[in-house]
Amino acid sequence: MHERKALMSDLSDGFISLPGGIGTLEETFEMFTWLQLGLQLKPIGLLNISHFYDHLHQFLLLTVQKGFLLKSNLDMLLISTEAEMLLDLMITCQPQKLDKWFDKNANRV
Repeated sequence: MHERKALMSDLSDGFISLPGGIGTLEETFEMFTWLQLGLQLKPIGLLNISHFYDHLHQFLLLTVQKGFLLKSNLDMLLISTEAEMLLDLMITCQPQKLDKWFDKNANRV
């Protein structure tokens, strides 16, 4: 499975996740993790058809609020209900390697 994802990463210019199940989420979060770690610097987008990803986005905002995810990392995950808008966001996006470690003095749960 890792080899397939590595090949997918090597051959792609970015990643768009359509509504899907656990496999889609797993692949999306692996690419998101690789972006956070600087293993790949390609845009990642969720095509939020019929607001499918709204609850996931709310959960991710909660992880930021609770101190488990940096807002700068969440901002790297592009979300739109419109395919053309998502593509525009991805074309203009310039992902950068960010510090994955949290401030030890940050508020925690």
